[in-house]
Amino acid sequence: MTALVGGIMGLLPHLLHHVGLLGGAVLVTGVTGNVAFAVLGLVFSLPLLRRLYRRFGTWKAPALALAVFALMFSLSALVIGPAISDADPQPAPVPTEQVDPDHDEHHD
Repeated sequence: MTALVGGIMGLLPHLLHHVGLLGGAVLVTGVTGNVAFAVLGLVFSLPLLRRLYRRFGTWKAPALALAVFALMFSLSALVIGPAISDADPQPAPVPTEQVDPDHDEHHD
């Protein structure tokens, strides 16, 4: 079940772009997409957090799991995502013509 949910969550951004050019893009880009997937990740992790609490009998294990989730999600959303998207490509260099200041001497 966990692998199925993980697979669905992995495919969700790809499938949402089929909603429409604007609909899919609005849902999964920028802050809106990051917040939506953070909330979905938190909601889908609730059963795991409950099992951790029952197994260890303290909120320390679920809190640690949430901290790891937040760290990994932040790393993915703020470091890895921007690094692989290359949203700001470097413009091609504009050729410049070097004019020799002494060039006009022989045109007289």
